[in-house]
Amino acid sequence: MGGKGLFEGAAGAYPRALYRAAGFTQDDYGRPLIGIVNSWSEAVPGHLHLRQLAEWVKEGIRAAGGMPVEFNTIAACDGIAQGEGMHAILPTREVIAFSIELMAQANRFDGLVLLGTCDKIIPAMLMAAARLDLPALLVTGGPMAVGQVVGRPVILSDVKEAMGRYKAGAISQQEFDEIECAACPGPGACSFLGTANTMACVVEALGMCLPGCATLAAQAPARRALCIASGETIVELVRKNIGARQFITPASLQNAVRVVSAIGGSTNAALHLPALASELDQKLTLSEFDRLCRGTPLIGKFRPAGPLTVHDLHAAGGIPAVLHILQPLLNLDLPTVVGKTLAEIATSASAADGKVLHTLEQPLAAEGGLAVLFGSLAPRGAVVKASGVAPSMLHFRGSARVFESEEAVRQALDMERILSGDVLVVRNEGPRGGPGMRELSIPAAVLVGLGLAESVAMVTDGRFSGATRGPCIGHVSPEAAVNGPLAVVQDGDEIEIDIPDRRLDLCLPPEEITRRLAICPPRKESPASGFLALYRRLVSQADEGAVMRWNE
Repeated sequence: MGGKGLFEGAAGAYPRALYRAAGFTQDDYGRPLIGIVNSWSEAVPGHLHLRQLAEWVKEGIRAAGGMPVEFNTIAACDGIAQGEGMHAILPTREVIAFSIELMAQANRFDGLVLLGTCDKIIPAMLMAAARLDLPALLVTGGPMAVGQVVGRPVILSDVKEAMGRYKAGAISQQEFDEIECAACPGPGACSFLGTANTMACVVEALGMCLPGCATLAAQAPARRALCIASGETIVELVRKNIGARQFITPASLQNAVRVVSAIGGSTNAALHLPALASELDQKLTLSEFDRLCRGTPLIGKFRPAGPLTVHDLHAAGGIPAVLHILQPLLNLDLPTVVGKTLAEIATSASAADGKVLHTLEQPLAAEGGLAVLFGSLAPRGAVVKASGVAPSMLHFRGSARVFESEEAVRQALDMERILSGDVLVVRNEGPRGGPGMRELSIPAAVLVGLGLAESVAMVTDGRFSGATRGPCIGHVSPEAAVNGPLAVVQDGDEIEIDIPDRRLDLCLPPEEITRRLAICPPRKESPASGFLALYRRLVSQADEGAVMRWNE
């Protein structure tokens, strides 16, 4: 019987009767009970097509002899939540994972298909799958179509940078409005290599979805067949009793880091992959993360770091092609949900085309797109998207301009009070200080739009979007709220950034930093109530994935 004995015997009459009210019949109760976790929401434009995808997945489950039962989990859009709403975004990752865990346990599902598109939803679903260790796979929603303005491609990251260009007088009101109206022509993940598409690529690198799923366009005709096949595959995984931890392993997480770095993915992967490792009772430290990045050449560069989109990556062979190129660096003897090993998928994929994807012998850069910096300002690490930084800014020394919140730095940018040579220090935005570790992608994009990306840097205990480019360094750990060195930076202090040597230093004698920390008064916490107050109390630091620790 399905549902791990849920429907058996006289005691099973109760759930059988209740499921009859939902249209199920006696014939269904002997089939594998498959939960379809759908994050569809009208509040998330990237998810508007997931209802249709769920119907196609159900079609595949029924055809393979399973009993599909769909339920929803919450979802929020990072773009819509910018500013005040961003306090809640990273915490939703924990809520989504917990909600899936509880629903799966309460309903005794035999397996799960998880449907999601956007930034925190995909990592949350991976975390829940690893936690439950049920047979599970993901169907990611795919990238959004690219908009057009007078024959020129436009995507959402262009809107953020246009804000700065408009403020600087570089574009007219009409052009600004045209960019806004054209940037999001339909559902799906924003088609730059932001966190949503990065984490979809992670899913495929882990072997947790069908090959090609990560980069297939949201509304591509091939999505129907992919979803039906995913439904059939989950039933097969249940029958073979293959849990998610067969695919999510320390070795596959190492592969995921290399894939992300090789294509210049989002810095948020440095939060989500350590968080996923923690579900396995393992640690993926930032030192290990950086070791893997250093040892992985950059073979692709996508918007906003370059002109190409995720659609170009798909046309070049997608993640299977990336795996093909990276074969000498990967753990290949690993299973995937389709029954093939990673080696089989990699060897059968297309080779580098030399335009979108490059070879290991002739890469775009010797080291990958992400870098972890350590030093007196970030003893436990900080993260930067090195592939999005101009060569002239890879080594930069400037004078600190200290801001106590995102709002404060936004105001300075709005009033154009930023000077060449500044290092904008934005603190109190970490996991606890925020709370919620807000994403400062709007200030970062405005900085670019103002033409300051090659003369001004930004350093914060908050985080940045995968759409960020320029010398923007986030995840500074420990954060200011727990008396990290960021808490004692003063206006005028010199800060040195050295990305090639992986350094982020406050240019003061060590004894002066120690003295300042000793006399630094406790920071006044920003107001927080409800779940955010609980999150602040239990969340770990960014270098540990900003996960909630219940037993500490």
